[in-house]
Amino acid sequence: MIKSKTQAEIEKLKIGGQKLAKILRLTAEQVKPGVDTDFLNSFAHGLIVKEGGKSPFLGYKPYGAKRPFPADICISINEEIVHGIPNEDPKTIQEGDIVGLDLGFLYEGLITDHAITVPVGSISKEAKNLLSRTKEALQAGIKQAVIGNKVGDIGHAIERVADSADLFVIDGLTGHGVGYAVHEEPYVPNFGHAGTGETLFEGMVIAIEPMFSIGSSQIKVAKDGYTYLTKDGSLAAQFEHTIAITKDGPLILTKE
Repeated sequence: MIKSKTQAEIEKLKIGGQKLAKILRLTAEQVKPGVDTDFLNSFAHGLIVKEGGKSPFLGYKPYGAKRPFPADICISINEEIVHGIPNEDPKTIQEGDIVGLDLGFLYEGLITDHAITVPVGSISKEAKNLLSRTKEALQAGIKQAVIGNKVGDIGHAIERVADSADLFVIDGLTGHGVGYAVHEEPYVPNFGHAGTGETLFEGMVIAIEPMFSIGSSQIKVAKDGYTYLTKDGSLAAQFEHTIAITKDGPLILTKE
């Protein structure tokens, strides 16, 4: 069942989302050659506490998982798509990497979700194109998040950007409703047919999160049970905002 949020709840989500955007920006500024992922997790944790919230990811056990997620933030590097664990087998960031940072923020009982992928120093032309077009796809999807449109309109807009850039939409991973829980209905796929799927209505809050790769749509799961990687080892990127559907159009909750 898709749960609508009240105007008061959306205002709280906006405050939490602004705090989340600040936390993610400051954490991204620490992404440099020689920095390890465990440090970034601890850095993000400190900011979360300072901003008066909690990480909804830490201790979260999604359906089908064998254990709770053990970190505050998901950090995914290069061929890692999403849900990388930063603190169990920490990785040292290298020049030329692309680093995905995905963070949730629980504030006054409500959750927002936000992700970016950042370059480390000088990156390849292919990686630059991947990042810019995935980010473009997020904006294309957000434009479709209006009352009366369908979930399929969002996915179709995202997929068109991937197709135009000869990139691949990651299979099996989608956006989702958010607010009362980390994952709520509806699923928000990054592909689809315009005019199909659930109807968007005022008060819906969704996380739109295109995930593209340069080589293949196929995925695999690492031995840690959480990290999703491209099956062919090609680079992948993710960008995500939490959006409220309002009478005035899409409201991006996760921006400063």
